[in-house]
Amino acid sequence: MSALIVDSHCHLDRGPLNKELDAVIARAGQAGVGLMVTIGTQLETFPRTLAVAQAHANVYATVGTHPHHAEAERDQVSCERLLELAAHPKVAGIGEAGLDYFYDRSERAVQREVFRRHIAAARKSGLPLVIHTRAAEEDTAEILREEMQKGAFSFVMHCFSSAPWLAELAVELGGYVSFSGILTFKKSDEVRAAAAAVPLERLLVETDSPFLAPVPHRGKPCEPAYTALTLQKLADIKGLERDEMARITTDNFLRLFARVPDPRKAA
Repeated sequence: MSALIVDSHCHLDRGPLNKELDAVIARAGQAGVGLMVTIGTQLETFPRTLAVAQAHANVYATVGTHPHHAEAERDQVSCERLLELAAHPKVAGIGEAGLDYFYDRSERAVQREVFRRHIAAARKSGLPLVIHTRAAEEDTAEILREEMQKGAFSFVMHCFSSAPWLAELAVELGGYVSFSGILTFKKSDEVRAAAAAVPLERLLVETDSPFLAPVPHRGKPCEPAYTALTLQKLADIKGLERDEMARITTDNFLRLFARVPDPRKAA
């Protein structure tokens, strides 16, 4: 029996996946992906995200506001509100939250403010923070350093696509780094360099589906089953067998997302 693979970041409430959710989850299982986290991006749509997790034993959720929606939800997002929603037993983390200066769909100062509120919620709840950062490496690093001085919190840099130095900083601060299908793209040498540098005990894998399908499915809708392809690429980079990398990344996931029971113990 192949080792359990975890898709630590997907969006199962999104149209392409949600329209055939049972089939998507079944295909994931056939590929060895037996555990998934469907990620909250807006408080407005959180009930839909949570409903997916409630309906499937091997799916958990997070709650948060993506930086694209930081301005729209600025008045709704508070540490207290996040803590209230995160109390549900199927909520395994806070986020995704962070900074996105590539699209700039929310004013940057508001993004930073809302990001810090999510950090406060992660710190108080003890749940891991799922961080999105794009074209905002310096500000992300500054906020992480400052906030860690106020009190420790756990976090993962999701869908890592930045320079290796940011991954190294994340590890230095006690965080984890998650890699998506970008790892398989032809021009992603810098991302592969970052993956090579991250210690084994801090690595996670994900799809960010329905986005960023790995090679050979690039350009098509992504789904959790494809986590296996990213895992294989990560194993190749680290010089390990696929099942060993699956065991390592699953152990890492369960250590970080401590609210999620280990399904291997129930088998």
